Amino acid sequence: MSAIEGNVEELPDLLNVIKNYSDNPSAFLALNTGNSFFTQPGIEGIISYRRSGSYLVQIGGAFAPADQQSELLAKFKQYAAKEKRKIVAIQLQSEDLDLYSAEGFTVNQVGASYAVNLGSFTLKGSKFMQLRNKISRATRAGLVVAEVPYEDWRLRMHSVDSSWLKSKGKNTKPLEFLVGECGGSFQERRRLFVGVIDGELVGYISYSPVYGRRSGWLHDLSRKISGGPPGIMEAINRQAISAFQAEAVPWLHFGFTPFTGLKEECEPVGYSKWFRWVVGQLSVRGDFVYPSKTQLAYKHKWEPEASSEYIAFSDGASIIGFLNVFRAANAL
Repeated sequence: MSAIEGNVEELPDLLNVIKNYSDNPSAFLALNTGNSFFTQPGIEGIISYRRSGSYLVQIGGAFAPADQQSELLAKFKQYAAKEKRKIVAIQLQSEDLDLYSAEGFTVNQVGASYAVNLGSFTLKGSKFMQLRNKISRATRAGLVVAEVPYEDWRLRMHSVDSSWLKSKGKNTKPLEFLVGECGGSFQERRRLFVGVIDGELVGYISYSPVYGRRSGWLHDLSRKISGGPPGIMEAINRQAISAFQAEAVPWLHFGFTPFTGLKEECEPVGYSKWFRWVVGQLSVRGDFVYPSKTQLAYKHKWEPEASSEYIAFSDGASIIGFLNVFRAANAL
């Protein structure tokens, strides 16, 4: 068994593993700069994780052929034990539940991911009236949206990032791990749409590829300047949707939002009842940990479908393990 930290060039098949064996809308985040990768000789697969405290914080499932996932996860547990660490895995899908339960993990629902079927999506109708109005306001303010190369806009994006962070408060740090990035080894696989008013960049959305049964694009990292007109992000996303639909892209994913979409019937066998209560409390008052309400309000504008996402603990549900997920994400 081996773990490779910090240098994805040592794993030339890394992208192919995600393309061939992921069925998770956020799987591309496993390739973020700063992640480590666990591999096992004889298995064409990886587990992506970060170290935080006494935990290895895994994102997504065991990305490997179905008949090798169990062995890869078991070897990862052995590796964690050798390192005297526990494992907490975040953003597991319903298809991962049996695998992790069989390996002795305690699994609980922790939130949901959201997606729109672009084959049938339209902004027509009364339910989208407010959304159309916001887009119109941005357009009337002079907003022009275009798909652009990242390198040509990188420096201007940094300026928008600074404005966005200042608007969130002086102690706000940019989220990592549970969101994507701009730049890094796989930037050429992403798509970037920007909004400009009077020649100035006022907002952007980066889209990451999604593989598997509901392939398409993930509405990933997004930023806008403070004090801009309403509807900037909505107008950028609408332009991207038009481009994706013209290409017959099946799905637009909006990604994972913790503490949302919680349903008791979605809890797996053997879930922790006390941990479910904690997540339920965070769904009401958890914005100090993660900006779930703001994210969900934006996603709901597009009338998406929701799918449950899960967290798994190798040594029983743990508040410390849970907090280390958000430490790894730079949220704490």
